Amino acid sequence: MGLPRMKALLEILKPASPDWSLATAVNPERLPQHIAVIMDGNGRWASQRNLPRAAGHKAGMNSVRDIIENCARIGIEALTLYAFSVENWKRPRAEVETLWRLLRFYVDRELPKLVENGIQIRTMGRTHELPENVSSCLRKAEDATRHNSGLIVNIAINYGGRTEIADAVNRVLRDARRDGGAADLVVTEEMIASRLYSAGLPDPDLLIRTSGELRISNFLLWQLAYTEIYVTPTFWPDFGLTDLLKAILDFQKRDRRFGALNKDAVTATEEQVDELLGVSAT
Repeated sequence: MGLPRMKALLEILKPASPDWSLATAVNPERLPQHIAVIMDGNGRWASQRNLPRAAGHKAGMNSVRDIIENCARIGIEALTLYAFSVENWKRPRAEVETLWRLLRFYVDRELPKLVENGIQIRTMGRTHELPENVSSCLRKAEDATRHNSGLIVNIAINYGGRTEIADAVNRVLRDARRDGGAADLVVTEEMIASRLYSAGLPDPDLLIRTSGELRISNFLLWQLAYTEIYVTPTFWPDFGLTDLLKAILDFQKRDRRFGALNKDAVTATEEQVDELLGVSAT
């Protein structure tokens, strides 16, 4: 993209508009490096309008395009979208097939623009279990954008957080057996992290969940350890730039300590602790 953070977004906004006001309130030096999104509410959006669920999924695809464009303009480095979980196979077959058709249609339609704008497409999950026409469509997008240096869009598809961790541990075991060290193997966090589907990407700084549900739904269980979570009641098809900017502004209000203390925190001396406990120092 080559533009300073936020500049590309501000160039398309009208001064004094609500989105302009929100955008100018964002601190470009404290943007989340990696945003993850649980895109929820397509079905309920459609139900409220007496439309078939497929209409909600179609409208949701437009929101996918919008958030990719806006994250690129803002200067976000990575965006992970929860597109299809390993549990979603339980849905009616007709709905699943509709999702695949919509995915192929939108990837084919948007790919030239993604290439032009330097977006890099990646996938994560058990993609080898997808229908061949879906996996080949995704491979085409990955291959065409592999050398792009802009926003990384990571599509979690046929993905589950538990299966990701299990697959990573199995890779550790496989590598140890191959190298003859399985008998003395001690698995470390670093071993698992380096074999996750998302290896090479920083963990998300911000998780956005639409539709108001207060759960993470088996998404990025390992990576979300210290992620800030933002939940909005907005259904995914209605999620736009205003919602994204509000999420970022909320993120920038958080005090991220990663288990440590705030630099201004006051700690008690040993004598003060003894006094609090009502004991005498020995």
